[in-house]
Amino acid sequence: MDNTRGKENPAVSTSAHIGDNTKIWLNVQIREDAKVGSGCNLGKDVYIDKQVSIGDRVKIQNGVSIYYGVTIEDDVFVGPHVAFTNDMYPRAFSEKWEVIPTVIKKGASLGANSTILCGVIIGEYAVVGAGSVVTEDVPPFTLVAGNPAKMIDRVCRCGRPLRKHNGCSNNNI
Repeated sequence: MDNTRGKENPAVSTSAHIGDNTKIWLNVQIREDAKVGSGCNLGKDVYIDKQVSIGDRVKIQNGVSIYYGVTIEDDVFVGPHVAFTNDMYPRAFSEKWEVIPTVIKKGASLGANSTILCGVIIGEYAVVGAGSVVTEDVPPFTLVAGNPAKMIDRVCRCGRPLRKHNGCSNNNI
């Protein structure tokens, strides 16, 4: 059990698993059977739904809600107010709904206010531009932006667009 949870965070389920050295800020809610890895940083007003899986060294900025069915791998950056969905056909009155899994792969970065529709896979080290709406899978090492998000460029591991960045000491793709 991690000792970074304090009295200001009473909304962490006793059945949630929180890794060592994870920082949990004000007004965070972590539901039952959620897994948050080691060395993560969960910003103010983050909501993590039941059974969500978050890897190690993940940074989740303020105001992000991560719903049941979402998996976030290691070293992912989730910008402020990123929105995830988990039901393709939501209806308030429906008792039958289907959770559609979404996966954010290792090292990916999601820009502020982007929306990630359920059922997509964001590839390793991909970058989603701020305000984008992702409706389809994003290949590894790809920069996408817009509504709907479209490929803008390829990126190196450090996240810089390859057309503008001639060299990378951080293992180019």
